[in-house]
Amino acid sequence: MPLSEQEQRLLDEMERNLYRHDADFVATVSGSSTKPDFRAMVIGILIAILGIAVVVTGVATRLPIIGVLGFLVMFGGVLVSLRRSKERPGVESKSSTREPRRSFMDRMNEKWDSQQNRPGG
Repeated sequence: MPLSEQEQRLLDEMERNLYRHDADFVATVSGSSTKPDFRAMVIGILIAILGIAVVVTGVATRLPIIGVLGFLVMFGGVLVSLRRSKERPGVESKSSTREPRRSFMDRMNEKWDSQQNRPGG
C-alpha cells in the first residue's frame, strides 16, 4: 500500500528537517565512507599484546613505572587497531565513479516497493 501524497510530503519534510537540524546523527546513521584498515588492526593488536606482557613484567618485578609504560603501550596498540583507513589524496575513489548517494528515505522507499511487488507478499 503506497503512501498518500500528504504522508509522502510529511515524510519528505521530516527528512529535510532531520538533515538540517541533526547532521551528526544523519552522518552516523548513513554510515562511514571509510573502511577499517586491517593491517593497522593486526599491528595494533600485536602492540596491545606486547603492552600486556610489559604490564605483567611490571607486576612481576614490582616496578610500577614498567607497569605504567606497559599500560601506555597497550593503550596505544588499541588506538592503532581502531584507526580507519584514509583514502590517499590524488587517487580517485571508487565511490566517486558510482551514482550519487541516495537519501535514506529513497532507499527505504525502494525496499518497501520491492517487498510490495514480491509475489506472495
